[in-house]
Amino acid sequence: MLRKLYEWTMEKAQHRHAEGWLALFAFVEASFFPIPPHPLLGLMCLANPKKAVRYALVATLASVAGGLLGYAIGHFVYDLVGERLLEILGLSESFPVAACYLREMGFWIFVAKGATPIPFKLLTITAGFIAMPIGMFLLASLVSRSISFMIVGVLFRLFGAPIKRFIDKYLVLVTAGFIVAVIAGFAAITLLDGGGEGAREMCAQATAVER
Repeated sequence: MLRKLYEWTMEKAQHRHAEGWLALFAFVEASFFPIPPHPLLGLMCLANPKKAVRYALVATLASVAGGLLGYAIGHFVYDLVGERLLEILGLSESFPVAACYLREMGFWIFVAKGATPIPFKLLTITAGFIAMPIGMFLLASLVSRSISFMIVGVLFRLFGAPIKRFIDKYLVLVTAGFIVAVIAGFAAITLLDGGGEGAREMCAQATAVER
């Protein structure tokens, strides 16, 4: 099923309304859709590198907007919709861990998302469930999604189609290095006061969550 969804998503890269499809996929992926918009974004940037930054901006803003839907699901209808949705997506066991980390580290977990395979929808639903301050949620989502999408757009805009090989091989490493630089100061402070290790141990063992 996931393969068919992936192939269907890729077909939209050739559609005359590809930009609209990209916005739609970025929106729904942030709350419930299992296929990330990155492959579609990459193909669109490859086809038209001059519009790569525009495409990345569309994906970023649509994903942040979709994150608000995920937040609403977690905050208002978790028992009715969110719990079942996480179960379908195979994220039920990750939910207590995500809730613990969000409560302990909040903003920085979203920033780190830009360099990790953590499903963004897990964070948005969890953030709503724990009632993360909406201003912090929006800022963190914007930073995280910008890292995730804008790096691709900027690289394609600067170097064009030849950059695809580099992106395929090294994008994760480049993004991870950027994230490490951003959060290094925060991590150092946290570890110096002795809270970092305790939080990691506590969250890694989390099996239940309360509002």
